Amino acid sequence: MELQAQFEKAAADSKNLSSKPDNETLLQLYSLYKQGTEGDVNTEAPSNPFDFVSKAKYEAWLALKGKAKATAMEEYVALVEKLKA
Repeated sequence: MELQAQFEKAAADSKNLSSKPDNETLLQLYSLYKQGTEGDVNTEAPSNPFDFVSKAKYEAWLALKGKAKATAMEEYVALVEKLKA
């Protein structure tokens, strides 16, 4: 199966995990997904200092700056497979 198809399947599978991952893992999933689909951060940082969720998501994605889309997709697929086990 090609990487794009594996990635899309993993994205669908991530919605049906037997248990909800912890917040750190959710951030990792989010940032790898965004990096795999959009590449480097292309938005401004959240302006509301009290929007902790958006800030955490933004910072997690920003931390992956420079990572190739294909690499992010591979890591996302591997993480979802690990969570399904």
